[in-house]
Amino acid sequence: MTRLSVNINKIATLRNSRGGDTPNLVQVAVDCQTFGADGITVHPRPDQRHITRKDVFDLKSIITTEYNIEGYPSEDFIEMVLDVKPEQATLVPDGPDVITSCSGWDTVKFKEFLQKVIFRFKEAGIRTSIFVDPKIKMIEGAKICGADRIELYTEDYALNYSHNKKKAVFNYVEAAKKATVLGLGINAGHDLNLDNLEYFSKQVPNLLEVSIGHALISDAIYLGLENTIQMYRRLL
Repeated sequence: MTRLSVNINKIATLRNSRGGDTPNLVQVAVDCQTFGADGITVHPRPDQRHITRKDVFDLKSIITTEYNIEGYPSEDFIEMVLDVKPEQATLVPDGPDVITSCSGWDTVKFKEFLQKVIFRFKEAGIRTSIFVDPKIKMIEGAKICGADRIELYTEDYALNYSHNKKKAVFNYVEAAKKATVLGLGINAGHDLNLDNLEYFSKQVPNLLEVSIGHALISDAIYLGLENTIQMYRRLL
């Protein structure tokens, strides 16, 4: 079964909007795992507008499933990940001013940069995934960079799913096939939700993990966190 990693950025956003410690991020992460999440994802940003540096360290001791830290590999991010040693680091090309992830890496243009970052993580025993668009050239580039996995950026799929789901998923299927041939593991994330997740997971071969935050936390407002996590798991 494809694993479900719950991104808890939005919980941190809610907490930060009032200051203090409500809701408690660590307790939410514990509960997500109890409710069936296969992993916890966080994306600390330089301005700490949701996940803070302290959060990243606080979560390490309570995650019993899989800890995935994603972010732009600036030197301070790299050093933090090396200190925490999560099971997985996901490299995204976001600059400090973007609201959310909006593109995959150009793994050809940034080959040397990514190779150096990945080498440091792999030396520490940290599995590394690169956030990429579903383009064969970028998949091949990820392999050359030394990545263990790719994370397919699924916004385009989500935007076009309701219009023509077969066409929307086509490039992702082809990208996954290429990644499998190259020996890369396959993750996916961004705007996957209760409507489009099941079709994606059934069509994309060898999908190991999806990371879902915004939609899942939004659904939990109406459906409850435990119920929502179980609903997502059943779709996988």
